[in-house]
Amino acid sequence: MERKMMTRSHEPLKTTREERGKAIAEKSGQIQKVKDNQYKVKSQSGNGSYEIKIGKNGAECSCPDFQNRHQPCKHILGLRYFLEVQKDTPEGTVTEKVHLTYSQAWSAYNAAQTEEIKLFDALLKDLVKAIPEPEQKMGRPRIPMSENLFCAIQKVYSQLSSRRAHSLFQNAVERKQIDHAPYFNAPSALFNKPEITPLLQELVTLSALPVAELETDFAVDSTGFRTTSFSEYCGMKHGQKKAHRWIKAHMATGVKTNIVTSIEITAENVHDSTQFKPIIKDISKNFNIREISADKAYSSRDNYEAVNALGGTAYIPFKNNATSRTLGSPIWNKMYHYFQLNKDEFMEHYHKRSNTESTNAAIKRKFGETLKSKNQVAQVNELLAKIIAYNLTVVIHEMYENGITPDFLSKTPMNGTATK
Repeated sequence: MERKMMTRSHEPLKTTREERGKAIAEKSGQIQKVKDNQYKVKSQSGNGSYEIKIGKNGAECSCPDFQNRHQPCKHILGLRYFLEVQKDTPEGTVTEKVHLTYSQAWSAYNAAQTEEIKLFDALLKDLVKAIPEPEQKMGRPRIPMSENLFCAIQKVYSQLSSRRAHSLFQNAVERKQIDHAPYFNAPSALFNKPEITPLLQELVTLSALPVAELETDFAVDSTGFRTTSFSEYCGMKHGQKKAHRWIKAHMATGVKTNIVTSIEITAENVHDSTQFKPIIKDISKNFNIREISADKAYSSRDNYEAVNALGGTAYIPFKNNATSRTLGSPIWNKMYHYFQLNKDEFMEHYHKRSNTESTNAAIKRKFGETLKSKNQVAQVNELLAKIIAYNLTVVIHEMYENGITPDFLSKTPMNGTATK
């Protein structure tokens, strides 16, 4: 019997995006600089070209591949190779990447800064109106809760003492932002009420909603705020000097605007990872989540699963002793291998986390890292007021940068829960 020889068809091997990117970069005339941090890359099919814009969050391409995957396409990879230059040195030929610089939108920044104080009071007035007034059944008419909140947050924004801030309340009366100026110590008395905490948390959420259409990627981290209280234990037991007590703010921030979208406040010794799921669940009520980045302190199967369940992708580096074992979490296994095989690409997403460090620094620089209140309830409320004040300054900037029109009342169902 004649045996037929089976032959394998020789199909062209599939090329990777990296290889196609190199081919684009090596071919003359394929990449053209339009202006600073903006390029055009010709389509390899010969039909038109695609636009690449490079911003603080990385490069974005107008091609279908990038729009579907939101990960570097062959055009972005080609641009990376194109921007590499070779230099001859005594040690030999070395390749250095061209460092991109990002221009500040100075006109928008200047306008926002010069108008901030005036716009802050106007936005704060609209924001506090979203809080429903408690029913008063007896006694003399009280100053409305919205006006008390207005004065308390205004005082925190000003960083003035209670007595010196009282003139701000009187100015607000003259501008018809409030009807009555409360006693100078009213903000401190308000912060001492535990029932104020959920109202301030609601205002944090509402103050971030004007930028909901701009934010899909978020970063989670924690930072400490020093109090004026001291720990006596170390001094009594070990003879050490007094040490300040701290409270910890666990925050999620948008990586585009650096606005605080969610916050949990705990004692200084509470582990970061335990606050991750409540924070991202809170974000999901009002924002569409595409990516969440956080440091190794948040690395766990539960946290990866939590982000995946909300339709997003977590970029949290794996600890040195981590393994790919699923243990009930398929997404952990998938992302572990992605981390090992595409570490540079993974870290590009992860490094968006630096935006939350910028947010922490901005809050402390503008409003101080020390809380003036004496007891824990007041300290938590004072910190929440700082975050609200900070968010409003971000909203003011985005009014000029992206043309947003804040409307807090339309985003509030008046039942204590903000909605999309």
